Amino acid sequence: MIGVNGSHHAIFNECTLDARPMDAIHAIAMAAGLAWASGIRLYAVLFFAGVLARAGFIDLPDNLHVLTHWAVIAASGFMFFVEFFADKVPALDSLWDALNTFVRIPAGALLAAMALGSHDPAWTLAGAVLGGALAAGSHLTKAGSRALINTSPEPFSNIATSISEDLLVMGGLWSAFFHPVVFLVLLVLFLLFAAWLLPKIWRGIRTVFATLTGKGSDPIGPKAA
Repeated sequence: MIGVNGSHHAIFNECTLDARPMDAIHAIAMAAGLAWASGIRLYAVLFFAGVLARAGFIDLPDNLHVLTHWAVIAASGFMFFVEFFADKVPALDSLWDALNTFVRIPAGALLAAMALGSHDPAWTLAGAVLGGALAAGSHLTKAGSRALINTSPEPFSNIATSISEDLLVMGGLWSAFFHPVVFLVLLVLFLLFAAWLLPKIWRGIRTVFATLTGKGSDPIGPKAA
């Protein structure tokens, strides 16, 4: 157990990225982890970060202490409960993803900015820009993959994927808080994977859409021999 007062995470209370290199790595990993995970499970991120910090397992930066307020924990916990089940229902999960596009990405940018809320406003702005990009990347990868999975008539692949995402987010946050170097390496691998996967997802969605609308067939018909 890592207490609030004795943890090396106490460096966030007066976070400046001009501090020791490992302090800066911890700050960057926390900001990146919160932003990346928000693109997949925003409400789980808010809920578990607040609960763990309030219980003394982690120490959040001063700017993020608001997550430990009971009102924030209750609201995020309720939304986490709703999302947990909505995300496992085919078609409803894609509708949920579409609606939350306007929540996850700005929230990811805000969390990263608050995590890097040092005395230098430049780092706060950089955190917001990169946090928004990370949240957008993880959200688009998640939402696009689920849209393709929903073309399958059986619900089991959808449920299995959703549970895998739950575990991925929990594992990612754990490594960001306690093993920042490992998390940053895994994050780079995820971004490379997403860069490879997103064009394929987009082509797959276009193919499915063209098939459903009849635009994938040859309008002229078979050519004469």
